[in-house]
Formats: sequence, C-alpha cells, structure tokens
Amino acid sequence: MKKEELPQDKSALASMTRELMYVKDKEGKYTTDLSTGWEVKKDALDNAWDDIRERVEEARLAVKNGEKSPICYFMELRIMDVIVLSGYTGFWGFTIKRHMKPSVFKSLSEKKLDIYAQAFNISIDELKNFKGE
Repeated sequence: MKKEELPQDKSALASMTRELMYVKDKEGKYTTDLSTGWEVKKDALDNAWDDIRERVEEARLAVKNGEKSPICYFMELRIMDVIVLSGYTGFWGFTIKRHMKPSVFKSLSEKKLDIYAQAFNISIDELKNFKGE
C-alpha cells in the first residue's frame, strides 16, 4: 500500500492509539507510518465489543437470577476468563468454577473474597452485595 493510501478511518481506539503500518514511500521503498484505523477493522472491533457487552449482560442476569455468583459477572466485566482470573488470584481453575456457584460463594472466607476483590479492582462489599441491577 502506498503511503498516501494509508487508511485513517476513525475507530473506537482512535483517541487512544494508532497502528504502525508498513507502506511504500514515493520512491517505492518500504517505510512505516501511523494509521488511526480502517473501516473493516473498526467493524470487527465494534462486533467484538458488542459480544463482550452481551456476555456481561448474560452474566449479570445469571447473578440476578441466582444461577451464578458475582465472580462470574465481574470476570466478564473485566474481560477475563478462568485462566486469566486464576493467574490473578492463584486459585485453580476448577476452584474458581466452584466459587461461581452461589451456594459456594456465600461460604467463602473474607480472605478469599479479598483476593477476588483485588483481582477485579473492587471492594469486598461490592463483590458480596452485588444486586445484579
């Protein structure tokens, strides 16, 4: 792609970052330049954010309906999966999945709740008293 053809479409990340792209200069030599984005990538990013919002809403409803513990909601909200949350907390993956059961969550110690709260960057109170609203 020629330098003057480099896309500069606005994307969700345009105000935060730009992407380094390889382009050809006037002499036909490869060089680099910055792009704020391009339409195809913007659409893909928008779809990904829509999927994330949907997963967060599904987790919120599962907590509200008593099907899952707040750990599930905050994990989705922070765009984590069990493996990532395990890395932050030090808990085994199967332990985290068990803690997502409301009955097990209610019996967690303050120490374990604090570990989760720190991983989610919230207070223990926010974690314990999540209403799903």
